[in-house]
Amino acid sequence: MRPTLEDVAAYAGVSRSTASRALNAEVYVSPDAREKVLVAAQALGYSPNQAARSLVTRRTNAIALVLSEPEPKVLEDPYFAEIVRGAFRELSGRGSQMLMMLVDSREDVPGTLRFLEGGHVDGALVFASHQADPLPTALRLLRLPMVFGGGRPGSGTRGLHLVDFDNEGGAKLAVEHLLSLGRKRIGTVAGPQDQRAAIDRCAGWRTTLGLDDRATARLSEEGDFSSESGERAMARLLKRVPRLDAVFVANDPMAAGALRALRAAGRRVPQDVAVVGFDDHRGLAESTQPPLTTIHQDPRGQVRQMVDTLFQLIDGAGPPPGRQVLPVSLVRRDSA
Repeated sequence: MRPTLEDVAAYAGVSRSTASRALNAEVYVSPDAREKVLVAAQALGYSPNQAARSLVTRRTNAIALVLSEPEPKVLEDPYFAEIVRGAFRELSGRGSQMLMMLVDSREDVPGTLRFLEGGHVDGALVFASHQADPLPTALRLLRLPMVFGGGRPGSGTRGLHLVDFDNEGGAKLAVEHLLSLGRKRIGTVAGPQDQRAAIDRCAGWRTTLGLDDRATARLSEEGDFSSESGERAMARLLKRVPRLDAVFVANDPMAAGALRALRAAGRRVPQDVAVVGFDDHRGLAESTQPPLTTIHQDPRGQVRQMVDTLFQLIDGAGPPPGRQVLPVSLVRRDSA
């Protein structure tokens, strides 16, 4: 028969309550008693009944990773691949299961809310960066610990826990590097301007160069963070500003597309046009031709900080709501 908690307690020579406290890693258990209980549990092959434990602890040992993006982007964007890998490793290391939820459209929001408020998870890690996305506002109505990855566009950040990168500061690093190389006409391929990261990166480029509205419009093109959009935006920018000698691109996939457009136009990189990306995606930034100078950020570090904050909130001892900003750095390669 399956061993019970009473069997473990008898084997260890302690009371049932002591065995329970030891197995649940609670305080007020002596190191000697804890060791005896753990040895007994291993010797007997005891594993707690998770359903019964959940009734006592009110924990499911499951965390939702909520990605509010179209399915193709989640599956193709290397940033989200790093987020999923990082979340899985961080949560499994803490004894929690990761449950990934894709919110592909507005129609998915009601079902997502019903599941999250149904007591199936202890908390949520949420990535929902689009300005028109209704999910963050709806999630605020739930009494569920949650931490958001990245900033929220506009003023809808009050009362939220956010972990973001210094996107504006990273853009400043990129532009200052290009200026130090003697570049004079520095354009940008910006990301979608309904996302906080893209807004901040474009702002860092603009303010570092001191551009007015007219110059900003002339020297910038917008993509959607995909490689194809970066290629198209770079071609448009070259057509309008043929003497462009440098470009800051808001993420590495778009920078890879920009390199293709420059090559097709007969422009040498970096001799004619220097290129700096953003993200330092493993396997991408080093494999472009030429290898990409880029701004390094650490998605797994972001997830680690999000998980730390979330578990503090679950334990009732989390920090007050606010935005935690993680540093970035410049990685020099051959494109600039």
